[in-house]
Amino acid sequence: MNSKIKTLTDATFHEEVGGSDTPILVDFWAEWCGPCKQIAPILDEFADEQGDKFVIGKLDVDVNVATATQYNVMSIPTLLLFKNGEVIARLIGAKPKGALLQEIVSHL
Repeated sequence: MNSKIKTLTDATFHEEVGGSDTPILVDFWAEWCGPCKQIAPILDEFADEQGDKFVIGKLDVDVNVATATQYNVMSIPTLLLFKNGEVIARLIGAKPKGALLQEIVSHL
């Protein structure tokens, strides 16, 4: 995984996301999820290319059930874009890089 991507847990989620001055895109994923694996390289590229606009975080829903439940994550991958600790966008499912970036940037 890209070193610029934050690994989030139930224990660190609110501090990392709520305390971020930069918008943070959180990928709710699981190891067994095929579409999650499809978008992982795209998120790695975003971390390198878009780091000044938004930060990437990843939360494994199998290990961190409380946070996934709190944000009503019912299917994965779900990407939630947070700004000042608040959800400003919810993207569900794998999408091509261009479409994903366009949706994210439209909320910034």
